[in-house]
Amino acid sequence: MERQNGSRLYLFSIVLVAVMGGLLFGYDTAVISGAEKGLQAFFLGAPDFVYTDIIHGFTSSSALIGCIIGSMLSGMIASRWGRKPTLIVAGILFLVSALGSYDPEFAFFDYGQPSFALLLAFNVYRVIGGVGVGLASAICPMYIAEVSPSEMRGTLVSWNQFAIIFGQLVVYFVNFLILGEHTYPIIEKIGETVYAVSPDSDPWTIATGWRYMFGSEAFVAALFTILVFFVPESPRYLAMKGKDKKALDILTHINGTIKAKAILDDILATTETKSERLFAFGVRVIFIGIMLSVFQQAVGINAVLYYAPRIFESLGMANPMVQTVMMGVVNIAFTLVAVFTVERWGRKPLLIYGSVGMAIGAFGVMMANIVNLPPLFPVISIMIYSASFMFSWGPICWVLISEIFPNTIRSTAVAIAVAFQWIFNFIVSSTFVPMYNMSMGEMGDKFGHMFVYALYGVICLVAAVFVYKLVPETKNRTLEDMTALWSKKKNL
Repeated sequence: MERQNGSRLYLFSIVLVAVMGGLLFGYDTAVISGAEKGLQAFFLGAPDFVYTDIIHGFTSSSALIGCIIGSMLSGMIASRWGRKPTLIVAGILFLVSALGSYDPEFAFFDYGQPSFALLLAFNVYRVIGGVGVGLASAICPMYIAEVSPSEMRGTLVSWNQFAIIFGQLVVYFVNFLILGEHTYPIIEKIGETVYAVSPDSDPWTIATGWRYMFGSEAFVAALFTILVFFVPESPRYLAMKGKDKKALDILTHINGTIKAKAILDDILATTETKSERLFAFGVRVIFIGIMLSVFQQAVGINAVLYYAPRIFESLGMANPMVQTVMMGVVNIAFTLVAVFTVERWGRKPLLIYGSVGMAIGAFGVMMANIVNLPPLFPVISIMIYSASFMFSWGPICWVLISEIFPNTIRSTAVAIAVAFQWIFNFIVSSTFVPMYNMSMGEMGDKFGHMFVYALYGVICLVAAVFVYKLVPETKNRTLEDMTALWSKKKNL
């Protein structure tokens, strides 16, 4: 019996499971924002090494090493095993990382005794979680794009970014609730790169609080892993593996019989006419995909998200978690702007407007450090900067990366692009604290505050020019249209 119309409920249910991977992505990357100061205070008590700014910057961003590894492996795993098994592996890695970060002493170390060996063990667990994030970050938007009808693809992939930001907001609230009436430790600078914990610090935050924050992710990771078993494989992956009947069944369930047959014919036509060589469609498409990823991170957003409480505290806020939660709410609201406008306004305009908005916000923070302005001014500037990212580079970069590459090279090309994203995420995140704390002359620490936002502001403007000049608009184009688009452009 033919199905005349596809089931939107079926489509939305499988997309909902996929975006849970995005939620875990956001949760895992932002959990450090509430835990990093307690973690720093804990390891400052180690007797066998000095826990410096550089070590803390690495520890706070060590998960990103795993993200680079996971994203690099994602193309190979997704091509050989499929999109669904890759997501199951990601879920298991999330779970192992959450439990291991909660109790890094497990089976090998004395509980509560900081040491260099324990620091290494903690970082290993964070790297394991990062591999899961790297896999999910590449495969979730790819999976959503491959199951979605072309007229809804931008919106549905944008929901993945909404889930990332929602995951960050959830973990901000969870961290806030875990902290409760406790306070962050007081860390005092006693040398050029040496710090110590004030005796007035809350011992619970140092010994226990950060553990609960990391461990809270285990509940979401377990649920995601279980639910992925119930979603279908990507029909485009099945078709490229010669499983046409299974692909047609899934496409029919989503689109209806007539449209499903037409989509399958288009998929089969692209897989038959092109090989899977990475540069089969020229260098330009790969370069654009990589640079989209580079700019999404080079604008500096994750430095702000990871270190939000520290930044707001340096601006004189009494309870920095309040401003951090407020920023999370603003981020959610402006991500929804992208979700509901991406199919109407297109991808390029949102990226350009967002780049300009981010530059304004970054330069606002820079000015606040040059001129003695009230703390509210840089706080509002940071909110503008963050909000501008959330309706532009946040969701739209993932939309473009998931749809810009032709079918036959998508998994490999997405893996490369996302790997560059995580490489630059690591560079930005690990250099933020040292740059932010730089001192010079009469300006003192304000020099670092000014410099870092001036740098991000300039990069935002360069990103706007890049999008205007090189990035094609993909609104209302099918994934199969990308084959024709890049075939024409490769010799230009």
